[in-house]
Parts: sequence; structure tokens; C-alpha cells
Amino acid sequence: MNQKNSLGLNKCFLNLDDPFELFEKWFAEAKKKEINDHNALALGTANKEGIPSVRMVLLKGFDKNGFVFYTNLNSQKGKELKDNPNATMCFHWKSLLRQIRIVGTLKLVDDKTADDYYKTRAYESRIGAWASKQSSILKSRDELLNSLENFKNKYNNKDSVPRPNHWSGWTLRPSSIEFWLDGDNRIHERLKYTLNEKNIWTKNLLSP
Repeated sequence: MNQKNSLGLNKCFLNLDDPFELFEKWFAEAKKKEINDHNALALGTANKEGIPSVRMVLLKGFDKNGFVFYTNLNSQKGKELKDNPNATMCFHWKSLLRQIRIVGTLKLVDDKTADDYYKTRAYESRIGAWASKQSSILKSRDELLNSLENFKNKYNNKDSVPRPNHWSGWTLRPSSIEFWLDGDNRIHERLKYTLNEKNIWTKNLLSP
């Protein structure tokens, strides 16, 4: 068995009925081997007119309830998610020749969860959440830099920076999770888990 298959969809992994178990295994491998930002993912959203948008965000937590990231709620993606909570995530780990695609709906995390994570951020990042009106037009770069300085003066105690009401987290609750493993001559391996009407995961191999 070659290295690719030993890390991928071998019999041990195919026997897993819970996609979160397989995600955890692949995510752990990515943490060891991906050079930069193993938790980076492409987040796809669409506005109420159905026009799509995609950007990179960082996964900040996951469990059986879903996959969590944080953002400014007044940003483009924040506004789109308020109008249309359907979204998709794609992890691509080039070093492992793997992808994971996740489709589901998003729900805001509770205030305590958002507060707890916000407190773990660096001081400059907490200030940035206040200073940046994410996705809005800047007259100049100085406008942003001045805003950063103003909020540093306002919240000069690095241990006491409150979380802005406009900054929080979203949990994507998946309805399907697909694992993709690169294959020779584009004969890739694909394993898709789908949540059925009884809230039970079913799995199928897909043709590349």
C-alpha cells in the first residue's frame, strides 16, 4: 500500500460511520504536515439574489454540532449569511493531496462562546475587531490606521477589551461532508457522507 492510500480512504477509514471522526483524523494529519494555516478553508456564501461569493477564513473549532469561524457580522459575508444561511466550506491540503467539502447551514454561536474565544485573541486583533469596518470603503489607509490608534487609546488596558456586538462566530451545521483524495491519472477517491431525514449519516463512494 502506497503512502497516499495509507493516509487516505483505506479500509479502516471506510469503516467509520461518523464523518466527524474522519475529519478529525485528516485535520490532525494536516496540522502536522501543512506548512501554513492548516485550518484555512474557502467559505462560499450567496446573497438573497443567489449571487455567490467565496473567501478564505480560518476554522477555530469543531465538534459534532459543526464547524466554527469568526467574523465581523456587518461584513459582506456577515450580511449575506443573515439573508441566506446556506453555505459551503472547502479545505484543501496541498501537502496531503486532499480536500474536504462541507455543505450546510450557519447559525450564530452563543455570546459566551464568542466572548471566550475573543479573549484568546491577541490584543491587536481584538482592537482590530473594533477599528475595522470590514468590507466598507476606505478613503485612505490612514483612515484605518487612525481608527486603530483611537481604539488603542480607548481600550489601553490589554486585559480588558470588550467584544464588539458586531463581531461573533458562526457554526456551520453540515448536511453533507465529502472527503477527496488525489489519485493517479485523475482517478481520485471520493467518499461522501449525507445526513438523512432520520438525522443519521449515510455514506457512499463517488466516481471521480
